[in-house]
Amino acid sequence: MSDLLSALLIVAGCLFCLVAAVGMLRLPDTLMRMHAATKAGTLGAGLILAGAAVNFAEPATVLKALLALVFLYLTAPVAAHLIGRAAYRSGIMLSDRTWVDHLAEDRRENQNRKRQ
Repeated sequence: MSDLLSALLIVAGCLFCLVAAVGMLRLPDTLMRMHAATKAGTLGAGLILAGAAVNFAEPATVLKALLALVFLYLTAPVAAHLIGRAAYRSGIMLSDRTWVDHLAEDRRENQNRKRQ
């Protein structure tokens, strides 16, 4: 039973990682690509780690997998936010499919300050 569960977790994780990879290739701008890589990639890696923990079922392995999961879930969103913010502030062009740009006014103010 644990073999089946670990196989299902690993296969589901691989599918989410595949979705993240396809999103990186198909999405039009940096912010959308970053979103795909962060959300689907983090979930996929988490499921793969969970599958490995279930498969080996040793306390040391489970502890390592849990620590890796905690580290992954704490750092990936923060890193994605910082990458997206840096990309936006550096002047990337947003896709025409991006409907709302909440920071456009802040960007204009920063550019005006740099000119003065």
